[in-house]
Amino acid sequence: MCLAIPARVTALSGENMGVVDLGGVEREVSLALVDADVGDYVIVHVGIAISRLDEEEAKRTLSLFAELNEISSGEDENPS
Repeated sequence: MCLAIPARVTALSGENMGVVDLGGVEREVSLALVDADVGDYVIVHVGIAISRLDEEEAKRTLSLFAELNEISSGEDENPS
């Protein structure tokens, strides 16, 4: 299964490269496919920003990921 997640660009580093915040972890990714600046949200897949998205949509998606994490954590604590 492939997963692409929203991340906020925190710095630009070199030609077509940037640093993104992935849930508290910073990673350098390629920005070659998108026109992004510091503060923008991008969708990251295998180290490459593949599209830019607005802040509202990014926050909504990240919130859904957090809810899924809570649900799956709760299932682990209460085995059937």
